[in-house]
Amino acid sequence: MTARPSRPVSARRAARNPKAPHLIAADETSFAELEALIATLPLCATGRVFVEVPDASWISELQAPSRMTVTWLDRSRRTGPAGSECGVGHALTRAVTAWADEMLYEHDDDTTRVFLLGDPLAASDIASHLTGSLEVPASRVFALTN
Repeated sequence: MTARPSRPVSARRAARNPKAPHLIAADETSFAELEALIATLPLCATGRVFVEVPDASWISELQAPSRMTVTWLDRSRRTGPAGSECGVGHALTRAVTAWADEMLYEHDDDTTRVFLLGDPLAASDIASHLTGSLEVPASRVFALTN
């Protein structure tokens, strides 16, 4: 009996879970694009959605697949650098980069697809962090900014 050659760990994981997770970042200026993007995802999609809004009155029902977690970031309840007011994109950038630092740790096995909507400065900061610090391939990061 001959031994079957072992596949790399990444190939074995991909065979068990063919669904690539999604990371979606948006703000109040991109609700229409966000809803359209989420509508195109399969019902079995997995991942995380971060949405930054000016205050709690902007929070609404978002019809995301059941295996996706939606996090609303109320800018009015957060602070910026050195205790200043939280500017547009600051809460989104902090939340997404912190989540990515913790969850995207296996660079060579990562198949996460990243969609950045809304504020171009936040999208640029997030994309730079993902592709630079975390070595996520740029081919997996899609920026659809205003």
